[in-house]
Amino acid sequence: MKKLTSHRLLWPAVVLIALLLANLLWNHSFFDITLRDGNLYGAPVDILRRAAPIVLVALGMTLVIATRGIDLSVGAVAAISGSWASMYIISSADGASVSVVLTAVGVALLMALIAGAWNGFLVSVLGIQPIVATLVLMVAGRGLAQVITDEKILYPDNSPAYKLIGGGYLLAVPFSILLAGGIFALTAVLTRKTALGTLIESVGVNPEASRLAGVRARPIIFLAYVFSGLCAGIAGLMLTSNSTSADPNSIGLFIELDAILAVVIGGTSLAGGRFSLAGTLIGAFIIETMDAFVVIAISARSTDVFKACVVIIVCLLQSSRVRAWLLNVLRWGRTPTRTHHEPPPPTASKDLQIPSPIATDPATDTTNGSETTNGSDTKTVKATS
Repeated sequence: MKKLTSHRLLWPAVVLIALLLANLLWNHSFFDITLRDGNLYGAPVDILRRAAPIVLVALGMTLVIATRGIDLSVGAVAAISGSWASMYIISSADGASVSVVLTAVGVALLMALIAGAWNGFLVSVLGIQPIVATLVLMVAGRGLAQVITDEKILYPDNSPAYKLIGGGYLLAVPFSILLAGGIFALTAVLTRKTALGTLIESVGVNPEASRLAGVRARPIIFLAYVFSGLCAGIAGLMLTSNSTSADPNSIGLFIELDAILAVVIGGTSLAGGRFSLAGTLIGAFIIETMDAFVVIAISARSTDVFKACVVIIVCLLQSSRVRAWLLNVLRWGRTPTRTHHEPPPPTASKDLQIPSPIATDPATDTTNGSETTNGSDTKTVKATS
């Protein structure tokens, strides 16, 4: 039981289950899933579909945070990616063509990779603080997205192939869920079945010790930011294709905060080191489940307060001190049982014969020729209980 309660994924999972049950109590048809026109529909499917962009951004954020970094530019990178793809599709003569969509997606993801490489260069090569380095692109990226769209809102609604990325279905399941799940599975295999995850954690725990052990921290940190930029670029494509609109001022707005929140809820420390991809996944689902509960049961004015309370509860439950205090409260009032036989205390007086040290008084010494004998004295000590 102690091992179970100390597991990092227990309390996030408990909170997620509690939120799902709260939704079910408020709406008894919450878990109903229907099949219409060969596709799955229902509240659980909507939660998974809306959580897909957050899962991707949080996935890249997890690896960046594991290296003692932070990436505040993921929202701007998503805006750049989505804006470029939408602009290219609209400006093309045949926006519905699959080749046009593939070209737009390829160039958009290349721009996201360049943005991530820029952040990695500033942090790993120039040694700039991650929060400062990524803040530069966070501000400049929105301006670049506005330049791409000419400060207009674009509507790439004439391309079914582009619509598939964020709002389409494949094998009766939303394609965004399959895409996010595939990238998550690939990342989990690369970080847990190879030495890459151990190297990332070693760099985050102690970069100097890792360097002395032969681990090159600079390429690992650089690749973490490149991967974060790629995930943000894919999330930007999902967001714009799902809404069939590209507003550079609102694409991926505050998604970096949701990603950091999902990582923290999942149990990954902001100080770097050990990370949990499964915890990040649960954290993203908690955020979207909270949004669903807010829509049906909480007033709009209390939304932020409700989310803050849930986050505080999860963080407190993950604290070892809080868990120890709760265990003490649960054990309070129990009578302790004797685990072994204790001998009874002494009740009677005993005379203890303790030999005294060798006498050194010359008056008590006896001498016979060349031999000298020292007398000994015995003291009787009265011990009382």
